[in-house]
Amino acid sequence: MGQGLWRVARNQQLQHQGYSGQGYLTREHGRRIATNSVSNTSHRKQAQGGIDIYHLLKARKSKEQEGFINLEMLPPELSFTILSYLNATDLCLASCVWQDLANDELLWQGLCKSTWGHCSIYNKNPPLGFSFRKLYMQLDEGSLTFNANPDEGVNYFMSKGILDDSPKEIAKFIFCTRTLNWKKLRIYLDERRDVLDDLVTLHNFRNQFLPNALREFFRHIHAPEERGEYLETLITKFSHRFCACNPDLMRELGLSPDAVYVLCYSLILLSIDLTSPHVKNKMSKREFIRNTRRAAQNISEDFVGHLYDNIYLIGHVAA
Repeated sequence: MGQGLWRVARNQQLQHQGYSGQGYLTREHGRRIATNSVSNTSHRKQAQGGIDIYHLLKARKSKEQEGFINLEMLPPELSFTILSYLNATDLCLASCVWQDLANDELLWQGLCKSTWGHCSIYNKNPPLGFSFRKLYMQLDEGSLTFNANPDEGVNYFMSKGILDDSPKEIAKFIFCTRTLNWKKLRIYLDERRDVLDDLVTLHNFRNQFLPNALREFFRHIHAPEERGEYLETLITKFSHRFCACNPDLMRELGLSPDAVYVLCYSLILLSIDLTSPHVKNKMSKREFIRNTRRAAQNISEDFVGHLYDNIYLIGHVAA
């Protein structure tokens, strides 16, 4: 009896506060209407002086599609801007819904040039039946082939007319592409020294500090894991290129390509010494200055000290 009275009293209290089933729905419906009214007013205010966002949001086919905008109802420049953020896979999926928009040549051209910055075909009159979507598929296939066998990959690009049979064109392609496997690329450059020469000349080290320039160089042309003739070749080519890019600095510091070569080797050895967990007794700044100036006597102590500080603070030059 006491529990029954308590339930009756509780129900009367809920009805009085407006939280019964029907009252709650009525109040919730009113709250949603008010919220939508404020939201619509806010959208209209934001649209003043530009695109009417309110009307764009109303461009829907049915209530079941609420929350999804039909890109075909938007201005073309806005639709292309939205689609430009998609990768190739998502753009192919989008073409199943918006075929004309997602297959636009400008979108696929942007994807090609953002991944493969230079191709010989970019500077030629396109052949009959050419499309950037088809070119993207060929570039992707060629890159996968290169990462399995570099020679076959380059031959594939040439057979499709994507690359010219020129060391300079191949070097530009490698320099502007980041999807190539660096281990396979290192093997290819070791065999194709003519391509390596052109690849080195594409670097601009003007007004760069020597360790930073060396890092940038090894970021594009990865150093071998062991010492050998190929590493010596890379450092030699870098030294000459660095001096060619900074003639005034070389005269001011009294450095020659041979001196830069010695400094590069010293920086690599110092990088290994400071970063390797197997080296317990790290080289001090004083020891580095003494050893380096012993090998290259014309270098100032302050300059060598700055080299040490750079490696100590930033890290390995060939990581």
